[in-house]
Amino acid sequence: MIPRETLATARIPGGDTLTLMRHGTDHVVMLGRDELMGTRMRFSEEQLAELTIERLGKSDARLLIGGYGMGFTLRAALAALGPKGQVTVAEIVPEILDWARGPLASLTGDTLDDPRARIELCDVAALIDDAVDGSLPKWDAILLDVDNGPDGIVRTGNERLYTRTGLARARDALGPGGLLAVWSAAPDPKFARRLKDAGFDVEERTVRARPNNKGPRHTIWFSRRP
Repeated sequence: MIPRETLATARIPGGDTLTLMRHGTDHVVMLGRDELMGTRMRFSEEQLAELTIERLGKSDARLLIGGYGMGFTLRAALAALGPKGQVTVAEIVPEILDWARGPLASLTGDTLDDPRARIELCDVAALIDDAVDGSLPKWDAILLDVDNGPDGIVRTGNERLYTRTGLARARDALGPGGLLAVWSAAPDPKFARRLKDAGFDVEERTVRARPNNKGPRHTIWFSRRP
């Protein structure tokens, strides 16, 4: 049996400790004792970007991604967008980017040097607020993958993203027809109702964690601002 090797650790502000581990040729990020993400279970995070851009129907979309993680969503977004597309990623843990350029460099490739990508070391809520108050233009889409879902909060303070008030802020940060896409490890009927109550047209999609139609079933809500 191949043992897991600890490569690095990082503390989430207001949250638990993240641990980057290697298991053979695979890498895994652990949250405490739970596996948060890994190179074998990446398909649903890639689908978060691909299905959002497919629904937008525009190659020059301007996206906000909450959480860099291992970069799966960012890389998928850049692959699906054209040369005029733009992607801003809000990441709260600086060490995550150190890992991307260090132990995970072969996975990252030239993603972080792509001129269409911008990384902001901040809370994604701050960039949502900037679009609401006019400091930034409205987003075409906001993609949230900062927790294990609305009922699986990773960092204290993220709860506000999923409240009716927080969802209304996200709605107001989007341009007409814009999308709020939220990734979750599990279904959440109450959250789906909150999305509708916040004024979104909601589509719920179940996606497997692995591209061979295996692995856990994850949920993505695609919520459109009318």
